[in-house]
Amino acid sequence: MLYDPQLETFLRVADAGSFNKAAEEMFITPPAIIKQITSLGSGLELQLFVRSPRGLKLTEAGKSIYRDARYIVQYCKDSVVRAKNAAEDGDHIIRIGISPMTPGQFLLDLWPGIQAHCPDIKFKMIPYENTPENSVEILRDLGKNIDIVAGLFDQKFLEVRQCAALELSREPIRCAVSIYHPLSSRETLTVEDLHGENFLLIRRGWNHYLDQLRDDLWRDHPQIHIVDFDMFNINVFDQCENSEDVLMTIDNWRSVHPLLKTIPVEWSYTIPFGLLHSPRPSPTVKRFLSAVRTVLSL
Repeated sequence: MLYDPQLETFLRVADAGSFNKAAEEMFITPPAIIKQITSLGSGLELQLFVRSPRGLKLTEAGKSIYRDARYIVQYCKDSVVRAKNAAEDGDHIIRIGISPMTPGQFLLDLWPGIQAHCPDIKFKMIPYENTPENSVEILRDLGKNIDIVAGLFDQKFLEVRQCAALELSREPIRCAVSIYHPLSSRETLTVEDLHGENFLLIRRGWNHYLDQLRDDLWRDHPQIHIVDFDMFNINVFDQCENSEDVLMTIDNWRSVHPLLKTIPVEWSYTIPFGLLHSPRPSPTVKRFLSAVRTVLSL
C-alpha cells in the first residue's frame, strides 16, 4: 500500500459520521477505529473531528485533510492499477535484439502468422552494437534485456555462449562483392570463378559448417586464397567493398552494405539460421517460439 491506511479509515469515519458505522463497514471494532483516528490526529498534531448532536463533524483542519486524503488514496490506488497493467503488458512483449548482422526482417515475414496465434504479443526492437564483447554478453544473458536474436549458429556456438536456438532455415552460403568488382556482373558464380580471388572467411572454430567449406576449398581449390577475419560486423563488409576481395555471406545480409552485391554460388553449402534465445525462456517467449514453429511447420 502506497499510503497510510489510517487515511482510508479517516475517510470512512468522515463519510459515515460515526465511529460505530465506520467500524461496521470495515468489519473491525469501534475501539480499533478510534485508536487509528487518535493516532492519525496525534501524528498530524491536528484535531480532525468534533462531536455534535448529529454525530461526528470534521473540523476545518479535518475538512482540508479530507479533500487531500481522498485525492491521495485514489491516486495511489490508480497508481497500483497502472503498475499492474504495465507488468501485464511487459509479460506480453518480446524484445528483439537487432544489429546489421542480426536482422529483424524475419518478423516481417512471420508477423501475420504469429499474430494469428498470439494476438496479445507485442514486439520491441532493441538495437545494439555488434562488438565481440556485446555479442558474447547479449547471447549469454538472453532473457534479461533481450529475448530473441536472429543469426547463424551451430551446436558448439550455442554451448559456448550458453544459449539455445530455434532453427528457421538452412541458408545457402553466398558470396558478396563490391558492385565495382568484375564478378558483380554475374548472376551466379561457380567455385572456379573464385580461383585467384581473396575469399574472406571467418576464422576457424567459429562455425562447423564454415569450417567444412574452408577444408573443402583448401583441399579441392587451392587456387582460392582464404583470408581470415575475426567477426561478422560492418567492418568486414566495408573491407570487402573497399577491396577486390570476395566475402562469404547469406541472403539475410543483402541489405547490410548498399555497395555490395550478394551472388549465389553453384555449390551445396548451407548454414543454420534461426532464433537464439535463453535455454530457459519465459512463458511468453515459449508461446512465441511455438507460434513460429506452427507458422513454419517446423
